Amino acid sequence: MRQPAQPEPGASPSIWSRLSTITDYFAWPLRTSHYLELVNPLWTTHKMQARVVKVWDETKDARTLTLRPGLNWRGHRAGQHVRVGIPANGKHYTRTYTISSPPEREDDCFTITVKAIDKGTISHHIVRNIKVGDYLPIGLPQGDFYLPDAQPIQPLFITAGSGITPAFSMINSLIAQGRLPDTCHIHYAPHEFDVVLGKELKAMDRYNDRYHLNLIYSREGDDPSGNRFSKAQLDALCPDWKDRDVYACGPPSLLEAIEQCMEEAGCSRQLHVERFRAPFTEIPDDAVGGRVRFAQSDVEADGDSDTPLLKVAEEAGMNPPHGCRMGICHTCNTTLVSGCVRDLRTGEVLNEAGSIVQTCICAAAGDCELDL
Repeated sequence: MRQPAQPEPGASPSIWSRLSTITDYFAWPLRTSHYLELVNPLWTTHKMQARVVKVWDETKDARTLTLRPGLNWRGHRAGQHVRVGIPANGKHYTRTYTISSPPEREDDCFTITVKAIDKGTISHHIVRNIKVGDYLPIGLPQGDFYLPDAQPIQPLFITAGSGITPAFSMINSLIAQGRLPDTCHIHYAPHEFDVVLGKELKAMDRYNDRYHLNLIYSREGDDPSGNRFSKAQLDALCPDWKDRDVYACGPPSLLEAIEQCMEEAGCSRQLHVERFRAPFTEIPDDAVGGRVRFAQSDVEADGDSDTPLLKVAEEAGMNPPHGCRMGICHTCNTTLVSGCVRDLRTGEVLNEAGSIVQTCICAAAGDCELDL
């Protein structure tokens, strides 16, 4: 049987939409897209998938995946992120990763760069087990951490660890467009061999006179504490930082230090921050957890006062809907049937039945029951 031709990347979606509307009559009760999936999963329109076409180990615990998306994909803005479905251990998980490649790639692919984190089952699975040829469900690009359309006067990027990914995409996008301004970049890593995308960063610094890279190794030297972010260090590495737009991404401790420095200098409006984890407030010393019941699943588990309910559910063997894991996408929303939970970002206690609970950023504040 002759296989259907793959739609060209630039083909008008409306043409295929009109064609599938007709052929869907003959495919009922399924859709044409379901049959195309049997030939090539990237041709489907009822869901989005991407094929892994390349894997590259950046460091001993970080890997870049090159993904070729299917028909429904739309271009991203440099700095945005994407939700990726990960099948692991017989279950399906969703995680959010920054797109590390610029939109100007000519092969219709994009990359995500994942670092295995402590106790991170899924990140370890991606770094160790995902291989070329695998198909992964994906979402559309999201996020507002990107450069403005107007040319930034002089950007300063401050990153650490896997926080390099959005900055790497932004800088490469500016280079590809031929409009890279005078750019300063300070990046922190424990050691030289821990620098994610390190080879590419050094090449960018070598071949672009307007890009100035400063690599800081936070665990090297006689006094490693001197390698941490400080105003004095910022003054030395980028004397005109108060005149620049600052884009920061990294662990909470670094972002808090940058925010304090910028606030004290009266430059908070120039700071743009991307977080990989939601900032949690301080939990009262007398806060208690409780017994958590998941009504639909008929599962019960103990939850303490500062462990997100999503994690409680996962550790109890469940796999509830979730996405960003930091209170942004609302994929994990459920309903409070009874009891009390606490929003870990604000400390607010929710105790009214019928309240919407984001399981990724709420913890038990006593016994509670959720509609999961």
